[in-house]
Amino acid sequence: MSSTKDIQKAVEAELDFDPLVDPTDITVKNLNGEVALNGTVPSYPQYLEAAAAAQRVEGVKRVHNHLMVQLSDSDYRDDAALTTTANNALNWDVTVPPGVEATARDGNLTLSGTVHFGSERTAAETAVSGLTGVRNVKDEIAISFDADPGDVTEMVQDALDRNALIVDDSDVLVNTSDNTVTLTGHVRTWAEHDAVMDAAWMASGVYDVIDDLVITG
Repeated sequence: MSSTKDIQKAVEAELDFDPLVDPTDITVKNLNGEVALNGTVPSYPQYLEAAAAAQRVEGVKRVHNHLMVQLSDSDYRDDAALTTTANNALNWDVTVPPGVEATARDGNLTLSGTVHFGSERTAAETAVSGLTGVRNVKDEIAISFDADPGDVTEMVQDALDRNALIVDDSDVLVNTSDNTVTLTGHVRTWAEHDAVMDAAWMASGVYDVIDDLVITG
């Protein structure tokens, strides 16, 4: 699948096929595998799922998600109610460490606090993403864990070598500076891309991951 028209139609078909997405108000544009999603969806989970659906399509190298969440009147929650609900969800989730907090402003949630691992940040995002009334989630959670950058690089590289989704002759390179991991090289699919990113975030001492991977499609 190589033409702009084919990729655009394939993404549109995947959005229509996905039962978790209402594609009625979504438009798709493609330029050489760079896909842009524009329009509106009725919930934040659909905002996330629409991007995931587009990433599944062969030939898609990057997805620019410009969708807006347009809540119905019945799904609207005022800031105080949504803040309380979000913090309850964080407190009830055993995968989210204590100290992570949420604040809401017009349906936009901001997460703050400190955790030890990137996977704990992801758990916090997951805990609140499906709540009624959420338009977007901004993650400002800090990661604090003492680790030598050289050890971080080795841990991430070992994780990549173990991963079944990453080919043995992969040219993905891991570089760590001030506990920020930069990933470069080529991956074949979005599934392989996500596997590399997840492996990097799971390593102890990773404060941030810079994604310079190229998806060949």
